[in-house]
Amino acid sequence: MSDTEEDLAGRLARNIRTLRERRGATQAQLAKLANVPRATWAHLESGAANPTLTVLHKAAAALQVSLEELLARPRANARHYPRESLPVRMRGAGMLRKLLPDPLPGMEFDRVELPPKVRLTGVPHTAGTREYLACESGEMILVASGERFVLAPGDVVVFRGDQKHSYENAGARTAVGYSVVLLAPPS
Repeated sequence: MSDTEEDLAGRLARNIRTLRERRGATQAQLAKLANVPRATWAHLESGAANPTLTVLHKAAAALQVSLEELLARPRANARHYPRESLPVRMRGAGMLRKLLPDPLPGMEFDRVELPPKVRLTGVPHTAGTREYLACESGEMILVASGERFVLAPGDVVVFRGDQKHSYENAGARTAVGYSVVLLAPPS
């Protein structure tokens, strides 16, 4: 066997074993679910098998993954994202930094940094959206639908994100907060 074939067989074996173990299942349970002999499943996990496409398809179906995932190179368990790699949007003098490198469907999570005496106008989201603003440091003023809230460190305000709103730092030092937007599901 070539190095590539050995890598592929080992990768397949590791992926199948890992996926099975994550599900808390035994080889016998998944072999039965896949409708293959237990010995076939054991060979898949040992790296000694040369499975047919049908056996691979049955294994993928039993594990509820795609064929690609069975054969994929292992993903790192963790990945470091340096601060500079996360998207930043400037809105006037206010800065919004994405806190998560990957988009989460239906959710936005930003760090809001407001220099002294800066006001940032929020953009109303779709109807039914809820927004959470948590103050980390300094003092933030939130105006939402005509109501005014003064947030000190540790305070949180929950409000309708589909209304006019703004964030302000009336203080003498930079204010930092976190905005979590839960977008309304599409109707």
